[in-house]
Amino acid sequence: MSTTATGTIAVFGGTGQQGGSVIDALLAQGADVRALVRSTTSDRAQDLAARGVTLTHTDIDDPASLEAALTGVDAFFFMTTPPGGMQNADTEGETKQGIALANAAAAAKVPHTVFSSVGGAERDSGVPHFESKRRVEEHLESLGINLTILRPVFFTDNLAYMGPKPENGELVLRLPLPDGIPLQMVAVRDIGVVAAATLLRPAEVPAALELAGDERTGSQIAAAFAEQLGSPVRYEALPIEVLNGQDDMQSMFRWFAETPAYQADIEQVRSIDPDVWDLPTWLAKTGFQAAS
Repeated sequence: MSTTATGTIAVFGGTGQQGGSVIDALLAQGADVRALVRSTTSDRAQDLAARGVTLTHTDIDDPASLEAALTGVDAFFFMTTPPGGMQNADTEGETKQGIALANAAAAAKVPHTVFSSVGGAERDSGVPHFESKRRVEEHLESLGINLTILRPVFFTDNLAYMGPKPENGELVLRLPLPDGIPLQMVAVRDIGVVAAATLLRPAEVPAALELAGDERTGSQIAAAFAEQLGSPVRYEALPIEVLNGQDDMQSMFRWFAETPAYQADIEQVRSIDPDVWDLPTWLAKTGFQAAS
């Protein structure tokens, strides 16, 4: 990958958490950013416009609008999520979305495309929303375009709502993860930092990279929360059955426990993002406080 992106960078999903982090990192480096959005008048889109981002209306079901939005850009970042969210995830819809964006990048002859997938997508995880992203990866690879695949692991930011709760005078952290099994995690902020580096300086990043900034067991996660909160936090591993009826999430947490699961090289990530956040840093930077 010898291409160096110095012109306009297109970002799909810029009004969301992950795409927004990419835009933050790009703007911090003075990049010219074009956001592909469903609505140019939404509050989040207007916030981007106020920061100097060019807004371009796109319709995922209209290939012409996608190709037009990508014409003339120097690099393109996109990610996919199941339409409607993770509850009863529409993984077929997610794959369809990703293929549409991949085809548009190829049709517009984008010099460099960066797809944010998920750690383990290429390892036959059996997790539905991992497999849907893998199908997008495979389609991208079949197009023969200049491509980088980033594979972030469990988002540290998920702990904002999964963190410890007060109960009978103590703080308790409960996850459907057996204690003693380490879970790799990455702050969404760092996905943006690495993605921006990939878009602007592609020669510095391998063609496929799993992203993590920390690795901790349940008790170690609880200890980090305890340090942040100044109070003891007890870890309690929940049985996987608590996720009955949430097939996708249950498959993911089962995968965490029964296989090597995520396999990011954190030192490799740090070579690209020297300030990558571990869990204590994320807790401090976000000012995490336990729910009352």
